[in-house]
Amino acid sequence: YQYLSRYKREEDLDRFLFIPERTEGTEKECLKLLLEFCGRHNPSWTELSNFTHFLNFQLSKCEKSVFCSPAVGKDFKGF
Repeated sequence: YQYLSRYKREEDLDRFLFIPERTEGTEKECLKLLLEFCGRHNPSWTELSNFTHFLNFQLSKCEKSVFCSPAVGKDFKGF
């Protein structure tokens, strides 16, 4: 939710620090955002679950990647 909400507001994600313990938004806002970005019209709970697991996996990999680290941020802006 933190990444998707900032992406929708067109905020800079390169400087965003994900904090798992911090709660943002409501359940209703989260569901609305997931439905918007899922890419399916009227998705099932299974499709939403698959979408969130895949997105979480990709974002976790991105956070750990040297190519997305602040050290190379200027060279790979927006990567």
